[in-house]
Amino acid sequence: MDAHNHQHRKERPLPWVPLSSSAYFILRNSRLLGWSLLLVLITAGLTWGGFLLTTDFMDTLIGSFIHTEPATESWWGWIKFSGWLVAKYLFLIVSRIVAFFLAFLAAYSLSAPLYVFLSTSAEKVYCGENFEADEGFTISGVLKDLWEGIKIGSFGIVVTIIALFVSFVPVLGQLAVFLLYTYYSTLMFIDYPTSRRRWNLGRKIGWIRENSSFSFRLGLIPAVASMIPLLNLILIALIFPLFTVHATLNFYVIEHNKRVLLKSPPSP
Repeated sequence: MDAHNHQHRKERPLPWVPLSSSAYFILRNSRLLGWSLLLVLITAGLTWGGFLLTTDFMDTLIGSFIHTEPATESWWGWIKFSGWLVAKYLFLIVSRIVAFFLAFLAAYSLSAPLYVFLSTSAEKVYCGENFEADEGFTISGVLKDLWEGIKIGSFGIVVTIIALFVSFVPVLGQLAVFLLYTYYSTLMFIDYPTSRRRWNLGRKIGWIRENSSFSFRLGLIPAVASMIPLLNLILIALIFPLFTVHATLNFYVIEHNKRVLLKSPPSP
């Protein structure tokens, strides 16, 4: 929707912005598209580098166990070998999943100021003259964005640990893990428009609780993408700028509609 249309409709409720509309919004704006492509490369590069470092470190800690096969001269040796083989592959699978999330959270924290800039630019284009300006680019602002990114990244580590323990509960545990990752994905994306407004972590989490159905819609696809082995690195890097813009536009829509409802006269 063009900026001048927003000026005429600024006191009217705005509709939810579909993901397809968010993608088209980026594609038709060369600045947003260029910045999004740059962030895809930065996110993928930081995550891949962190993933390699983390897996190398984990393999070093337990390297002798992985590379030393038990002897199989007897039936007891074959039992030990079978247990070793199962433990080896379980370690490789779990360590790679953990390494991915740790690497991605590190990349997320380090690139937070860049995504805040993308989020702010998208909101500015979408709102036009109705955009509520902030203090702009400052060193203190960048440091605050970095700190908020680190806090959310650290919170993500806590979520990952909780999810690891909860996942052992059949069926209900997997459902709980999925919900955890869905709402945490939303927290990562709304961090950008809310950090510009200098919200603290508690207020961001409170917003998610208050708008739980909208939050579920925002975090659903990223949560699914993050759980696909091997492809998750590519998928997350590709969709992160898109969902940053998508969450920013809908965060604005939700907050705008709240203000409209507060200003509306009560029904007779």
